[in-house]
Amino acid sequence: MKNLFKILFLSCGLLLVGCTGDFEEINTNPDAYSEVPYTNQLAYVIRSAMSQWGTALDEGEWVGHLSKIQYLNDYNGLTPSNNTYGNRWYSTYTGYVQLDDILSRTENKNIVNVCKTLQAWLIFCCVDAFGDMPYSQAFKGAPEDGGILQSPYDSQKDVITAVLAKLKEAADSWASGIGSDDLGAGDLLFNGNVKKWQMFCNSLRLRVAMRIVNVEPSTSQSVCTEIFGNPSSYPYIDSNANATVFHWLADASHFEPWYDNSRTRDDHCISDILIDHLKMMKDPRIAIIAKPAKKDGEYRGYENGALLDPADKNMISRIGALYRDIPAGTSPLIRACEPYYIMAEAALRGWSTPMSAEEAYNKAVQLSMEESGVAEDEATAYLEGPGKFDGSFGMLYFEEWVGLFKQSLEAWSLYRRTGYPTYIHTAKAADGVSPRYPGARSPYNGIHNDIPFRFPYPQNQVNYNNANWSAQDAKLKDYVWGEQLWWDTRKDVH
Repeated sequence: MKNLFKILFLSCGLLLVGCTGDFEEINTNPDAYSEVPYTNQLAYVIRSAMSQWGTALDEGEWVGHLSKIQYLNDYNGLTPSNNTYGNRWYSTYTGYVQLDDILSRTENKNIVNVCKTLQAWLIFCCVDAFGDMPYSQAFKGAPEDGGILQSPYDSQKDVITAVLAKLKEAADSWASGIGSDDLGAGDLLFNGNVKKWQMFCNSLRLRVAMRIVNVEPSTSQSVCTEIFGNPSSYPYIDSNANATVFHWLADASHFEPWYDNSRTRDDHCISDILIDHLKMMKDPRIAIIAKPAKKDGEYRGYENGALLDPADKNMISRIGALYRDIPAGTSPLIRACEPYYIMAEAALRGWSTPMSAEEAYNKAVQLSMEESGVAEDEATAYLEGPGKFDGSFGMLYFEEWVGLFKQSLEAWSLYRRTGYPTYIHTAKAADGVSPRYPGARSPYNGIHNDIPFRFPYPQNQVNYNNANWSAQDAKLKDYVWGEQLWWDTRKDVH
């Protein structure tokens, strides 16, 4: 990008030579910026990233939150289009470069740490979805940086290690004190509240650490122990008021994406997997997550993985109003309940935590209920009744899966790491015979027995980085299966 600007500037200069000596002075606007303000670039990166990583529908189908009720020819999204994965790849790399440009122009503490945190989040989203990816040499295209135009792929382990290191830099910097610089109007996440950025940074560290617990348990434990053991230096999200949530605007160019989709589409409903679980658990969040069927007022999902539309769409529950009917709705990045689900898991693993596993589980569920607008007495009754913690990882994971509704990428990762919800892989469909996972009735049934493991690489890698891409593509099969991700240690899926 830096070289592009240099080339464009030089080209313009050559064209102007010989015209007039004072042409530049005459045509220079004294009120115009000579370079893009940090806050403008920050706004661009946040808005662009949220339009890609904060709004997923495909993964919502994969993890049993959503189902399709029409246009089922893609087998519930099992063959995502380049508009799905290609745009996310593009958003990651362009956003990272924009943030790098800010970092190259300032040493102001707060904006530097914000940029590092956002870079880590972008790269972690990408490595979670694609696996191995160009990283360590991916931003060295300029001659002064090495002129590397075809970047080799880094292993997931190396990328995630780098993500944790970048987050640690920002966390340690803020632990020594908040900076004095103002983030400006471009802070579309926290409106300049640096303390909330600090909480986001440490909560993201917890997420990354627990992702790799099955392959790097000592690293996971070290990060969790540091943060949970010293919240004054490493504060994490502790209330719904401090959650990392992106707020959309109620205008045509910035509608909340699920709402925007609903204005002209009626393709999605709540999956039978989620509805059946909520009904079995007598979970009061069902009235928030889903709408009752128009025809009879019952909560009823549609088969996850069906090939045919339902005979009567009015018998199926659509997505709840809180999540789809508000033009200025929200997209959650990290909810307040997530650090407490992680804390509960850490406690179950025997690590040092400020709460017991049951206390952290109860706190997480209460925060999830509160966020959904469930009355306190209903939440208490749930935790004393069907939601009472039984001390198992399974119950913890089921609750976390429900709490991640509308965070489809994270729910997908939870499933790939833990195998929960188990319904996806083991339960039967309405006919009592077919498996229930998306694609069970597709041509992939019998070839694959699970939801997608990853995204395929975008077409620009095929076109412009073919030599490095081809080795990675060999690890994929049928678009989205093949080699499991590094931290996905399940043995019974293919």
